[in-house]
Amino acid sequence: MKITQNWREEIKTIPNGLSLFRIVLLPVYLYFVWQRSFYLAGLVIAVSGLTDFLDGYIARRFNQITELGKLLDPLSDKLTQFVLILSMAWYRPWIWLLLGLFVIKEGFMMIAGIIGLKHGVKLSGAKWYGKLATAVIYLGMVILLVCPQLAETWVSVIFGVIAICLMLSFVLYALEYRKMLRSTKLN
Repeated sequence: MKITQNWREEIKTIPNGLSLFRIVLLPVYLYFVWQRSFYLAGLVIAVSGLTDFLDGYIARRFNQITELGKLLDPLSDKLTQFVLILSMAWYRPWIWLLLGLFVIKEGFMMIAGIIGLKHGVKLSGAKWYGKLATAVIYLGMVILLVCPQLAETWVSVIFGVIAICLMLSFVLYALEYRKMLRSTKLN
């Protein structure tokens, strides 16, 4: 993102404020998880998920889409998802595999995005499968937080669904990037 003179104005928009608020909520969430106040941690994540929805809605509805917001919103999303998965790995060590999948997917997205920009193409916003993965991560984490005594079978199901959604998102984004890059080479 190219920093412009308007960045001071862009940061003052409600959607960008909500994205920043989501980042500020992360240490609060981690504090509650560390204190084993899982209901409060779940509430923090529910508020974070609501502000995630609201920032996009407000930006589109009231024409407050900014270049800063195009960077800040996905950054807030990825940081939140990373912290959610990481915090669950503290209590269930096999979740590190899910964290590894998340890091690989996001690493690919970053590299593919850089390659795309070098070729003059970029994604035109988040796709449905990325939004689905985000929603499933939020929902799954809130369930795990407010139900800490959930049977391991259900915990496995929740993380399996998250893993499937992450893989689906990874594969479909990879195909999307491949299609975009092929179209630039053909032109």
